[in-house]
Amino acid sequence: MKQLLTCENNKTRLDKFLVENLSDLSRSKIQSLIENGNIKVNGEIIDVKHSWLSKNDKIEIKSLVVKKIKEEKIDKSALADKVKIVSECDDYIVLEKPVGLIVHGAKDIIEYSLVDFLKAKYPGIEKIGEEKRYRPGIVHRLDKTVSGLMVVARSEKMYKHLKSQFQNRETIKKYYTLVYGVFDKNEGVVDFPIKRSKRSGKMVAMPKGDEGKDALTYFFVEHQFNHYTFLDVLIKTGRSHQIRAHMHAIDHPIIGDDLYKSRKYKDKFNLSRTFLHSHYLEFTDLEGKRKKFNSRLPKELQRIIDNLI
Repeated sequence: MKQLLTCENNKTRLDKFLVENLSDLSRSKIQSLIENGNIKVNGEIIDVKHSWLSKNDKIEIKSLVVKKIKEEKIDKSALADKVKIVSECDDYIVLEKPVGLIVHGAKDIIEYSLVDFLKAKYPGIEKIGEEKRYRPGIVHRLDKTVSGLMVVARSEKMYKHLKSQFQNRETIKKYYTLVYGVFDKNEGVVDFPIKRSKRSGKMVAMPKGDEGKDALTYFFVEHQFNHYTFLDVLIKTGRSHQIRAHMHAIDHPIIGDDLYKSRKYKDKFNLSRTFLHSHYLEFTDLEGKRKKFNSRLPKELQRIIDNLI
C-alpha cells in the first residue's frame, strides 16, 4: 500500500511536512517510518527525519500499515487505564476518551483504539451498528489529539436512536478550546461549508455558497487574555475537524493544533495535543429522557489557563 503526496513549498522539513499531512499518525511514529526507510522522495529512500524538501518534490509513503502485527501495537493497558466510564447501562456507555487514543482503526490503521478497549470490556458490542468490523457501536468520534465525552451504543435500537439524533441535530455537544488572538465580540457563529482538500488532505472551510458540507459552529467567549481567548464552542453539525478548520478559517487557530496552525502565531506552550476538550454532552435515551453529562478540563489544559490568568 502506498500514499503519494506533493510538497507545495520550498525549504520544508520532511518530518514536519508528514505530521501536517498524516493527521492520524503521531510525530514519533512518522519519524520512525522515516528512519526505517518507509519514505521515498522523488523515488529515493530518505531515512533522515530532518531532511529538507523542495517545491514539487514527490513523497511516497509505503507500508504505513499493511499487516496487523501484535508486537507493533502500543501498550494497551496504558491507554485503557485512561478511559473513564462516566455512565453505563444496557443501551449505551458514556465515557471520557483520553488524548492520544484513536476512536477506531481502519484498513490501514492498526494502532490500539477505543474500539479495541470497548470490545474487550463489552464483548457484545461487536454486533452493534452498520460498520461492525472497524467501529461497532460508534455514532460519533473525537480526533486522536482531542479528549472528552463520547456516547457509544450497546444495543441496536439505541444505535439507531442515537444516529437519528446526531443526524437531526438533536444532541448537544460543547467543547472548551484555547485559540490564538482576541475577539471583538463575546459570541458568534462560523457558518462556512467544509470539504476535504485534494492537495493536502485537510478539511477546508469554503466561502458561503461554495461546494462543501454545511457546518455550523457557535462560539462563546469564556475569558480573554492578552493574546489568547478561551472559548466554549457548540457545534450543530459534526463534520470531521469542524472546530479546528473553522477556527483556522477565522484566523483564530487552536493552541497545539499542528495540522491547522498558522505560521504568523508562535507556539509558546509546547503542547503535545490540540487544546480541544468535549466537556458537555446531551442526548435522549430510549425512554425519552434527556441525559446530560459534564467533563472537567484535563489537568494539562487547566494548567495553561491557570498560568494565563
